[in-house]
Amino acid sequence: MTARAMPDDGGSGACPAPLTERQEERRRRILRAGAELAARGGFDGVQMREVAELSGVALGTLYRYFPSKVHLLVATMRDRLERVHESLRGRPLRGETAAERVAETLIRAFHAFRGEPRLADAVVRALTFADRSVSAEVERVSSRTAAIVLDAVGPGGPGAEGPPAVARVPGSGPGAGSGPGPGAGCGSAVRVIGHAWHAVLVAWVSGRASVAEVEADIVTVSRLIDT
Repeated sequence: MTARAMPDDGGSGACPAPLTERQEERRRRILRAGAELAARGGFDGVQMREVAELSGVALGTLYRYFPSKVHLLVATMRDRLERVHESLRGRPLRGETAAERVAETLIRAFHAFRGEPRLADAVVRALTFADRSVSAEVERVSSRTAAIVLDAVGPGGPGAEGPPAVARVPGSGPGAGSGPGPGAGCGSAVRVIGHAWHAVLVAWVSGRASVAEVEADIVTVSRLIDT
């Protein structure tokens, strides 16, 4: 996947230019710094000036990559999901049905975030606060979540060979319905499952759901994939 700079297009949706190798390395430093601060102090612990200092970039440069803390933390959510996706692909699933494999996968993904509770709180709050200006990055988070679900649905699940999928589920965002993807019925189920997974993550970080309740809810919503 080729990273792209954050557009400064006033929400017009113009396609930004791909990052150079040096720019991508700088972006990775910024993401690492943001994640480190979030892991220490949650959402409130991430201050853009501290991110700039920790990553070794000028504050103005930081804002060219990420116009706000919300932009930065939503990108961090996407980065973490990409890492989770890669780790899941190396662990074969035991489930016999698609629903069982999806539930197993999403429970594993939940526990990956559960292992960093302050970071999880920070990125979930950022998604909650995200407005239209962050829509492109939010769409990438949704697409990565859908790809995780779709890998679990397919033969062998995330342990299957081949490059990780980056899915566009019909109706999930700008340009929906174009390009490769599941049929309309499966796409709707994948989209709802993804929404539900993010919702239970919100419920858990806010203290409104226990781990057992989160797991039970994931199992329940995953059954949609078999209908």
